[in-house]
Formats: sequence, C-alpha cells, structure tokens
Amino acid sequence: MEHLTDEDIAAVAALLSGERLNTFQSLAGTTRAAVALHQQMLQVAGALMSVTAVVEIALRNAVCDRLTEHFGVGGWLRRPPGPFTWKDEERAKIEAAVRGAQRAAYAKLKPTEKHALDEAAFRRGVPAALRHEFRLDARQRAISVRSGQVITQLTMYFWKRLFSSDYEQTLWKSALKRIFPNKRINRSAVAIRLERIYQTRNRVAHHEPVWGEMLFDTLAAVDFVASNLGVAGTDGHTPLRKLLLPEHAALENQARALQVKIDAFIGISHPCAKRSRVHSRACRTQLREHRRVYADAALPLKPDSPDPPR
Repeated sequence: MEHLTDEDIAAVAALLSGERLNTFQSLAGTTRAAVALHQQMLQVAGALMSVTAVVEIALRNAVCDRLTEHFGVGGWLRRPPGPFTWKDEERAKIEAAVRGAQRAAYAKLKPTEKHALDEAAFRRGVPAALRHEFRLDARQRAISVRSGQVITQLTMYFWKRLFSSDYEQTLWKSALKRIFPNKRINRSAVAIRLERIYQTRNRVAHHEPVWGEMLFDTLAAVDFVASNLGVAGTDGHTPLRKLLLPEHAALENQARALQVKIDAFIGISHPCAKRSRVHSRACRTQLREHRRVYADAALPLKPDSPDPPR
C-alpha cells in the first residue's frame, strides 16, 4: 500500500464503503492497514474460488456419470425411472434449470430463428395483442434442451443436496457411494464437507470475508473431497488430489500468512499481548475469545441461502 497516498487511501475507503471496511479496521487499527488486509483477503478468496470450482465441476461430473450408469438412461435427471423420485425441492431446482437452459439457448438464436419458434409455441397462431413477455416465455418453452445444458444450470446447492439424508437409501447406498470408494467413508462425512465448501463458496461469491477457522475448515474439506473422490493410484493419491495439490499447498501458505497477520493485529490490540509471553490461562482464554468475536464477522451463510446469480 506504500504506493498509495493518504488521499488515495481515503478515496479507496469511500469506494469500498465504511461499512465493509469496519471488520478490517477493527482488526488492523488504521484505514491504510485495513485496506491492505482487505486486499489480502480478496487474494486468498480468489485462489480459494478457483480450487472450489474444480471440486464442484469434478463432483458434478462424477455424480452424473454414476447416475447415468445406475439408472441406465440418459434422461434420468428430468425423467428418472421408478421407483425413484426426486424430492420437491430438487424437482423445483431441475425445472428452474430447464428454464435457465431454455433462456440461455434462446439468447444465442438469430432474430429469424426466434420468430420461427412462434409456429411451435402457438399452434393456432400468435394471439392478437399478446404481451411481449408472454410471447417470449412461450418461445423459450418451445426450445428442446439437452440434459447437458440443464446440468450446467444446476448449482453446487443441488449437487450437495444429493448427499443429504433425504437420499441415503435411494442414491447414496445404491449408487453414489461408489464415487467415494473408501469403505470407511459414510454419507454424512461427505455431506458435512460439501456443506462447508458450499457455505464458503457462497461467501466468496458475495465478496464476504473468509478467514480463520472457516478458511482452514474449507481447505480441509477440499482436501477430503479431492483425496476421496475416485480411486487412488499406486502413489496413494487420486488424480483430482494430484491436480489440486500445488494450488492447495499455495493456498494453505496464503491462509497461514493471512492468519499470522490477523493474529498479530489481535495480539497488538489485546492487553494480554503486551506481556513478553502470554503465559496466563486467563489471558489465553481472553485471546481466544477476542479472536472468536472478530471471526463472528465471517459467520457462514445459512444452509438455505440461495446461490449467487450465475
């Protein structure tokens, strides 16, 4: 931040907003240090987003391949063979994904192709004085989309839901356990890690601060999924873990450096830390509580929080 003048820092602080910088300023003490800490957290969050994106893509594709094999049909997502049925929540998500895929496909059409959809959308001709939004909706619904187009519209929320207790018998035991072949791993262990990744991914997507216990728990969750999704090779690692290993290691180093800085700020601002050594049990307890209070600013979103717009 040395390249920024005091006037620059004041202008940047206004752009970021005082409300947003409050958490960082309460830690760092000065506006300049708060802006620097804000930028460091964003860098960690950016690196974390790229890693969680790979995990999400890998999980989605592994689930799709396994369920295609399990159900024996390519259209299992929209028309699963009985006796399996989706819960209402997943059915609604799939329907919304179909609409999203239709809108995306419509947006890519040429004007002449869009007009040509009227014939399929309105068998008896376009009604007179039909409002544009209704005509647009009917045209989009007339588009046939492939399963792959629908799948790309489904978010991490949908995929992690397939590992919930709602699908213990119908999906986990009968099919999805095979993509996590380690016999010691149960559904709950997978679900907990996916929930942690999902919660943190949402915070990062909303540009919310992620640090401390939440950050390290997420790194552990990513490593768990990467280490257990698929079959490990002779070296004991899955291909996914080997792919992510360099990025994960670099991210861990960034996370530790960030935590060292935050702990230094907390220690400086806490009376117990003024001693040469924090040897008192009471002081250690107070420091842990001090860190917890600051970490409250990074509390996770509720499990039912919607995904950010895609």
